[in-house]
Amino acid sequence: MKISVRNLEPTKVKLTITVDPEEFAPYLDGARKEIAKQVSVPGFRKGHVPGKIIDQRVGFAAVAGEAVNKAVPDLYSKALEEKKVRPMAQPQLDVQDVPSTEKDDTKLKFVATVERRPDIELPKLEGLEIEVAKPEVTDEDVNNRLETLRKRFGTLVGVDRPAGKGDFANIDLNATIDGESVDSQEGVSYELGSNTMLDGLDEALDGLSAGEETTFEGTLEAGDHAGQKAQVKVKVNSVKTEELPDLDDDFAKDASEFDTLDELKADVRKASERDAESRQATEARDAFIARLEEGAEIPVPKGVKADAVAEHLKNLKTDEKSATPEQKKEAEESAVKELRDQMVLDTLAEEVKVQVSQADVTNFLASIAQQYGMDPSQFINAIVNNGQLGSAVQEVGRSKGLLAGMRAVTFKSGDEVLDLSAFLGEEAQDEESESVEAASAAAAVADEVSKDPKSSK
Repeated sequence: MKISVRNLEPTKVKLTITVDPEEFAPYLDGARKEIAKQVSVPGFRKGHVPGKIIDQRVGFAAVAGEAVNKAVPDLYSKALEEKKVRPMAQPQLDVQDVPSTEKDDTKLKFVATVERRPDIELPKLEGLEIEVAKPEVTDEDVNNRLETLRKRFGTLVGVDRPAGKGDFANIDLNATIDGESVDSQEGVSYELGSNTMLDGLDEALDGLSAGEETTFEGTLEAGDHAGQKAQVKVKVNSVKTEELPDLDDDFAKDASEFDTLDELKADVRKASERDAESRQATEARDAFIARLEEGAEIPVPKGVKADAVAEHLKNLKTDEKSATPEQKKEAEESAVKELRDQMVLDTLAEEVKVQVSQADVTNFLASIAQQYGMDPSQFINAIVNNGQLGSAVQEVGRSKGLLAGMRAVTFKSGDEVLDLSAFLGEEAQDEESESVEAASAAAAVADEVSKDPKSSK
């Protein structure tokens, strides 16, 4: 097999593959055997018809066509491996020459045009030091956690005064467009200042007492008229304020297994420290990836980028035509960063010679299935049927490569060397570990599969 490679762009190549007759011959024989299983020829058992008879019966062109369908994908994959081309999208295949008869000297020739991962030169990991800020837990952090806990045990008490920020108002809403009611709700509890419903609602409620009402203009967020301006009438039925329990030993007993407030505070501080360490590990991961990309030119394949941008816009509940300039910018920036990170981690996984076993992928998918409350076997079967198994393998490889790479460098905060072993684990534990990127990608697959576990592409 002769392979010529032409670089069309830094991220796009054209492979011209010419196949010698002796290399194409096994595919012709295989095609004849498959056809023999489907045709009946007097004097021969089904599946045992000689190749020459098959050529006469169905025509060599039909045999060659069947052989090409099997040969081209196989030989394309071999060409990619031989030329070290790492595709990032499906190829455009163009079969140019096929022998017309058994004795025809014409060689099978086809062209594959595909977007590829660019060559990325990573810095040497040995001796590499990366600075990461050391997390600090302050009294304010502890107090904020305690305040959140207090709110869980708070009670709402009615007040006879106008509503203000932080109060809870029980309200009735009625939205009209051109005088016609398009949506209404009654008895809704709303916290002033939360800005979780209609734009303008907080301002409209501020200063209203029970029994009072007003009208304001707002943009509807959902329903058949989502995005349209409406006149919204709001009536206040009652105003309540939140009363929080005192921070004392009695509160500690009610809110936890501790007998004193000091014991509760100590436990909250420990929890804050654990969270701070987890954030530090995340910051170390981000700093590590940023260091790998530092100063590197990493072009992104145009077609892959366009698909990624479209997917990000979809997540923003819009598309290319209706998206605002800000949404388009956000989608493009997110897509480019995501793709660059993926390409760098793929390159890293190759350099550290990551091996992904079947157990790695099975464990990874099973953990995601459990996270979403799905049956692992059904979930894995759905992944396979949806053609997502390759993506799962790739994600596990990125995860293992990331962990291996981070273990190979030194993370420091000033002169202090940071110990991230609790998060990076040991090499033997790779199959039980997964990166945020891997979890996120699998979560997206899980969301799609959960809509229709039996669907397939």
